[in-house]
Amino acid sequence: MTINTGYANEIAKLMLFLALIFLTSGTASAQNIPPNAHEKRFGSGWECDLGYRKSGNSCKAIKMPANSYPTGRAYGSGWACKHGFKEEAANCRAVQVPQNAYLTASGDSWKCLRGYQKVSEACKAIGVPANGHLNGDTYGDGWACDTRFQKEGDTCAEIIVPKNAYFDASVYDRRWNCNRGFREANDTCAAIVVPESGYLANSSYGPGWKCDRGFSVVEQTCAFIELPENSHLDHNGNDWECDRPYRKREDRCELVSR
Repeated sequence: MTINTGYANEIAKLMLFLALIFLTSGTASAQNIPPNAHEKRFGSGWECDLGYRKSGNSCKAIKMPANSYPTGRAYGSGWACKHGFKEEAANCRAVQVPQNAYLTASGDSWKCLRGYQKVSEACKAIGVPANGHLNGDTYGDGWACDTRFQKEGDTCAEIIVPKNAYFDASVYDRRWNCNRGFREANDTCAAIVVPESGYLANSSYGPGWKCDRGFSVVEQTCAFIELPENSHLDHNGNDWECDRPYRKREDRCELVSR
């Protein structure tokens, strides 16, 4: 294939012209960038190097204390302390980790090891009494009593469960409850005496028993309910009420006229 010589020369001149424009543009752009700056990766213009900030048409160095590093942010101080250092009065002070402590992951504070508590700027061993254990709390004593023991001062005293009772941690004051058929009385469990025609009730109040249907409580017994004429047992079955349209009058049901 034969290429026209004149056409080839025109293409060569055009390519040379474009190259000159590119070089001239690059040189002009480089000449406009101040020291300690560089062209932006995206978009046009320039930005300061890390550790410098724009001031007018120049880049001035950020004043940074020892043990710090530039953040590259356009706001704030422009620097932050290295791991293991904490900012104090525009300086980076080394975090002093006391014995039995460790530097936190953030690198600007410390915490005590398990089994120790912070006291001022030191870590003091937690004194756990017999029948106690560490609970991991950073407040309070840092320990709790084992099951079936309760705190008394700096010790763990055994919880004495009386006869006919069982251990119950949910009961705040004594940590035990009486078995079914028994009721708490003066730190013991007394048997509930259920009268004839009665049964044990699960309620924590009252005598601990209820009367069968058709009987009502009379002192410590269950008395049979004698139904007057035109009446029936109520919803609970332990009292009576009049049939409609009768009304109760003392111990009988009367038809009340309007």
